[in-house]
Amino acid sequence: MEKKTVTLFWFRRDLRLTDNAGLYHAISEHTNVLPIFIFDKAILDKLEDKADRRVEFIHTHITKLSNELKSLGSSLQIFYSTPEQVFAELQQQYWVEAFYTNEDYEPYARQRDEEIKRLVENANAPFLSFKDQVIFAKDEILKDDGKPYTVYTPFSRKWKEKLNSFYTEPYPTEKYFTNFLQVDSPFIIPSLESMGFVATGEPFPSPIPDKDIVQHYHDTRNLPAIAGTTRISVHLRFGTVSIRQLVAFAKEHNQTWLSELIWREFFMTILWHFPHVVGHAFKAQYDKIQWVNNQEHFAAWCEGRTGYPIVDAGMRELNETGFMHNRVRMIVASFLTKHLLIDWRWGEAYFAKKLLDFELSANNGNWQWAAGCGCDAAPYFRVFSPQLQTEKFDPKLEYVRRWVPEFDDPFVYPKPIVEHAWARNRALEVYKQGLAVQ
Repeated sequence: MEKKTVTLFWFRRDLRLTDNAGLYHAISEHTNVLPIFIFDKAILDKLEDKADRRVEFIHTHITKLSNELKSLGSSLQIFYSTPEQVFAELQQQYWVEAFYTNEDYEPYARQRDEEIKRLVENANAPFLSFKDQVIFAKDEILKDDGKPYTVYTPFSRKWKEKLNSFYTEPYPTEKYFTNFLQVDSPFIIPSLESMGFVATGEPFPSPIPDKDIVQHYHDTRNLPAIAGTTRISVHLRFGTVSIRQLVAFAKEHNQTWLSELIWREFFMTILWHFPHVVGHAFKAQYDKIQWVNNQEHFAAWCEGRTGYPIVDAGMRELNETGFMHNRVRMIVASFLTKHLLIDWRWGEAYFAKKLLDFELSANNGNWQWAAGCGCDAAPYFRVFSPQLQTEKFDPKLEYVRRWVPEFDDPFVYPKPIVEHAWARNRALEVYKQGLAVQ
C-alpha cells in the first residue's frame, strides 16, 4: 500500500483544538495534518500509583480530543511507547513532510525534543516548535542588562509593561480544521487498563474560570474552608485551556489572580535559566544545611498525623483528592522544612507524586521559597506558626474539622510531634550554622 504524505502535529501540554499556537501553524500551512499523542513510557513507567489521577485526566481529555477530531472526519493517532520508537514507526507508515509541536521547558522535555528534532531533521523534514503554554518564555523578560530576573516583583512589573493585546490574541485554528488528515476509520484509543492504570471516576475541576471566584479572589484566596480559588491549575498544566484566554480574563477581572499567573511564568523562567534548581538550592550555600531527616516525622507529615491540625488537614486533603489549598501548601512546606528540619527535596518529591496540578517549575520554586533557599525566598528566619496561621485563615476551624474529624477528641487526635517554640529555635540555629560553613 502506498504511503501517504502527512504533516505531523504532536500534542503534549496543549490538549485542545482551539487557540493552539503550534496546531494553528501546522494546519494553516499544510494539508493532511495528522495529530498524534504519545503516552510516554519514559514518564508513565516511573509512576508507582496506578490510580494516578493525572494519567486519568490526560486520558479523559485525549478521549475528548479524539472525539472532536472524529467529528471533523479526522482522528488522533495515539501511542503508548517512547517518542523515539513512535517516530521510527511513523516513518514506516507515512512520508513525513514536517513535524510541528509546542515548546516545553522542563529538563526532560528539552532533552527529548532535541533527540526528536535530530531524528526528524535526519529524515529531511523540518521540526518546528512554538510558544503556547506561557505568554512570555525563555529570554523574553530580562533585566535591562540582559540578565534574567531572580526576584518576582521587578519581573512582574516588566511582564505587565510588555503585555499588550497582541500577546492575548487567540490563534484562529477553527478556520483551518478542514486541513486535518481525513480517515475512513478512526484510530483506537488505548485504555487506561492496557497501560497498567485504573480510573477512579472522580470528577475533575472545570476548565472555565468562575467569574465570581476570580472577581473576589483577592478576598477569598487565603481561606481554605471556602471555594475561593479557581482550581484551574491542572488545566493550565496540561493545556486544556489557553493561557492567552486566562490572562485576558484575569486582566479584565482581577489583578491578584493575574499575579498568580505571572508567578507561574516567573518560576518557569527560573527553571529555564537556572536548571541546577532541580536537585539543588538556588542559593548554593543552602545546600550546606544539615537536615535532620527523621523518617518517622516524615511519615507522620505525609499521613497527616503531626498533631498540628492545619498541617494534618492539608496533607489529608492532598492524599485524598490530589489538591491542596495554596495557603495550606505554604504552611505544610514551612512545617516540614523548619519545624521538622526535613530536606525540602523530600517534600518536593512527595508533592510531585500526589498533586494533580504538579508542575516542576512551580513545585520546585515554591518549595525552595518555603525552605528559604530559593530565589525571592522567604528569609530562613521566617517560620510560620501553624497556630497563628489557623487563627488567621481558618478561625472557625471549618477546614480543620472537615479533614481532621477526630480533632476535638483528645484521646484520639495525636499530640504535636514537636513543640513549636523549640522547633523554631532549632531551625534558626541549624540554618545559621549551615550558612556559616565556608
